[in-house]
Amino acid sequence: MRGILEHLHTSESLLTVTDMEAGLEHLKRGTLEHAEVLLIVVEPYFKSLEAAGRIAELARGLGVPALYAVANKVRSERDEVAISDYCAARGLPVLAVVPFDADVAEAERQGVAVLDSAPEAAAVGAVRGIADGLLATNQPEREGRVAD
Repeated sequence: MRGILEHLHTSESLLTVTDMEAGLEHLKRGTLEHAEVLLIVVEPYFKSLEAAGRIAELARGLGVPALYAVANKVRSERDEVAISDYCAARGLPVLAVVPFDADVAEAERQGVAVLDSAPEAAAVGAVRGIADGLLATNQPEREGRVAD
């Protein structure tokens, strides 16, 4: 994986988004060597919060320039506050909040992508907002080209 990401980093690619498995393993293997931004998906549960804290600490040690949390499966204001308070205490800004969405769970049960089964789902809209925001703020300036 590290070799593929290195190749993409040095190629003509404008932007590469990689969905890594949850946990620390990929960080320890150096797969973030060329990462410019790391989104740490965190859910409002103790283990997820603690994992996000460890991931942020390790990513900082590896020199990843920009770290953000994405609050996921948020069901209530209490969930959102728990995540934002935890992240704030660790200097990890929350970039976005993705609500708990029954449409996502239903797509999982059916074995289909939520984009196919419920393209207007609230979670889809939230993720679309994350992508749009990242594209707007992280446009590479390679040879004056603009991403499609």
